[in-house]
Amino acid sequence: MTIRIGRRKFIAGLGGASLAWPVAARAQQSPIPVIGFLSYASRDGMQQLIAGFHQGLKEASFVEGQNVAIEYRWAEGRYEELPALAADLVRRQVAVILSGGSPAALAAKAATATIPIVFTSGDDPIRAGLVASINRPGGNVTGVYELFTGLEAKRLGLLRELVRQANVIVALVNPNLKDAEYQSRDLQAAARTLGQQIHIINASSERELDTAFATISQLRAEALIVSADPFFIVRREQIVALAARYAMPAIYIVREFAASGGLMSYGPNLGDGYRQAGIYTGRVLKGDKPADLPVVQSTKFELVINLKTAKALGLTIPSGVLAIADEVIE
Repeated sequence: MTIRIGRRKFIAGLGGASLAWPVAARAQQSPIPVIGFLSYASRDGMQQLIAGFHQGLKEASFVEGQNVAIEYRWAEGRYEELPALAADLVRRQVAVILSGGSPAALAAKAATATIPIVFTSGDDPIRAGLVASINRPGGNVTGVYELFTGLEAKRLGLLRELVRQANVIVALVNPNLKDAEYQSRDLQAAARTLGQQIHIINASSERELDTAFATISQLRAEALIVSADPFFIVRREQIVALAARYAMPAIYIVREFAASGGLMSYGPNLGDGYRQAGIYTGRVLKGDKPADLPVVQSTKFELVINLKTAKALGLTIPSGVLAIADEVIE
């Protein structure tokens, strides 16, 4: 049987199909992937780190708003909020979770065993329970180990170069951090090697920071080491202000403290760590498995000195220390 179709109906049918095809094609296109950005911090003061993450994503051919979206979740320094924030990202079925700081990474790992997780962490990721090994992480987690810890002896030595006559030095430690016990042990070991007396002072909240500095004053301490902890980075403005109030020479873990008025810092560059995490996040989006991506370890450390703060404290920075500084803030 022959079926005849009128010319006008045939052309009309073609026109309808031509209009429908683009719509159907668009409907079949996959939505852009979504990254869950989980941080212990607040967005204020994180712009440089976010920029580093975006740079890493760009190096991996991803640009926010073009071919990838990002859902940000900020704990504002409250570790107890991280599990709920991580669970929310899992419910939203994000493609990968970027976790800033080991507390955020641990919360993300507890929330999902299937969604890939890329972390930045200053704690030993093996000791923290994030990965099985540096070269072969295993599971759904990999990231950047920024090596904040393990530098206690170096920081103590730099501080003693500035305050040579210090009899009592104190170290500020957050006891809620998983690595706190190891940090305290390493600080005490470094002090013994140098024949230095050191006191460990604990603080894990804004109020406890005020109390800690009052205790430091009572001990008649002459210098301060602020240990590696995400909470301290969030509260750096408060800590730097307290150090200034008590005229306390202090060394910190990252440049952001010195930029906020702290005396000096020694540690890895946070922005570069987030850039590396951005690259890994892009690789995961392209199909790489976290288990096959070795944990990246910091290789460059920077010494930053704030000369204005040194002058306010009546300190003269030795020429040898100035010579090795990566940045001098005047």
